[in-house]
Amino acid sequence: MNAERAVIDIGSNTVRLVIFGGPARAPSVLLNEKVSARLGKGVAENGLLADKAMQAALAALARYAAILRLRKVEQVETVATAASRDAENGAQFLDAVRALGLDVRQLSGEEEALASATGVIAAFPGAKGIVADIGGGSLELVDIDGGTCEHGTSLPLGTLRLPQMREGGSAKFTRRVCKLLDAADWAGGEDLPLYLVGGSHRALAHYAMHKLEWPFDDPHGFTMSPGDALALCGEMEQGKLATDTPMVSSSRLAMLPDTAALLGALMGELKPRSVVFSSWGLREGLLYRQLSRHQQAEDPLLSGVRDFTEVLGSPSQFAELVARWTALASPAAGEGRKRLRLAATMLALAAHRTEPNLRAEEAVEWALRKRWVGLDGEGRAMIAAAVCANAGRNAQLPELERIATPASLHEGRAWGLAIRLCRRFSAESPEALAQSALSVEEGQLVLAMRKPASVLFTNRTEKDLKALAQVLGLEPAVRVIGADGRLS
Repeated sequence: MNAERAVIDIGSNTVRLVIFGGPARAPSVLLNEKVSARLGKGVAENGLLADKAMQAALAALARYAAILRLRKVEQVETVATAASRDAENGAQFLDAVRALGLDVRQLSGEEEALASATGVIAAFPGAKGIVADIGGGSLELVDIDGGTCEHGTSLPLGTLRLPQMREGGSAKFTRRVCKLLDAADWAGGEDLPLYLVGGSHRALAHYAMHKLEWPFDDPHGFTMSPGDALALCGEMEQGKLATDTPMVSSSRLAMLPDTAALLGALMGELKPRSVVFSSWGLREGLLYRQLSRHQQAEDPLLSGVRDFTEVLGSPSQFAELVARWTALASPAAGEGRKRLRLAATMLALAAHRTEPNLRAEEAVEWALRKRWVGLDGEGRAMIAAAVCANAGRNAQLPELERIATPASLHEGRAWGLAIRLCRRFSAESPEALAQSALSVEEGQLVLAMRKPASVLFTNRTEKDLKALAQVLGLEPAVRVIGADGRLS
């Protein structure tokens, strides 16, 4: 069992406790509590943490300390960010935090920026671009290039500061943002993705996804073109907001015009190729840094799917056997496709550990709505098509065509039909897989089996073979191999 670990994040807007479980490379959230203490409000006004805000924060932290003791969580990291860093009475506040038994560490602006960037690197292996993490007191910017992050800076552009900064009008605000960027040597990041981190950015993503009627509602990995993002920011900056947006609180909704105005100014200066929202940031970055290099190198998608399906009683070892058995009938282009197909196989098999009447619907929900790190919209759609086909349902889901090409959806459907054939022919027996093979030879999809396994081939299996062959544009064929190695 994976030990619980926790991060307490004392931010400018909220004070939050997150307890994580699950695999080290793909941690799952077991408990997520926050209190909107708004520590940074007083700092923005007069340079001091307000007494009321400190008392609210300390009350929350006392509860968090008690929770951690009761749950016997030993791996705890407590960090403080911009509010206590910038406040004249920040040191005294942190002394009060330590008196609660919490070993709090004050992060510098650069440390905060680099921790957030590390979270993005953990969530998007190999990512290259710029990370922008907005909090209540500051905006952190970092360059990332594969597994490294550099040029980290913290700017006084947090959501609690923005209303006052925007009072002079849009043009003056944009000039001020550009001046701060220039002073920090952020002249541009043309043709690179801009990764957005922070609660206000996630709220903006939720708002955009609801407005666009997006096929899934997890903001992690949601991507917008610069043009679409700027158009949305323009509407939101003027206060044209729908108030019935799910998953966006009234407090976050009130901050969206300011957040949109800042994002618009950033995009005008940085000129990104795309805008990508990340639900992983500072807290996940702190956890990632605690891992060994071997753990950091693990695939977060496969690690998360493996943990999820094994809890349902579906062994990942058998899914790997199925993925190998179906490989030649499901040619994957590169490692990216192979990992997606293996994830689809694990989820498709796990669906058969659930209620029969809900298998197809649940598996599609897993694919589209569950938080999977290391999976983009197209990957979600391909997995959804695969698990639907595996369940014997028509995988023509029109909403998926918005996030994946017809060719990708066709490939995902082929994965699902191959899994279905393998599962139903073998009755999920590793020995049956060892006595059979699926291959493509001279325009034929060939199911070969040793004679003892031939009794497993039924009319139902024949229909499955034909269905897969049709999708692949091949002719179905069956071969039975006798004990002497000859066809019989």
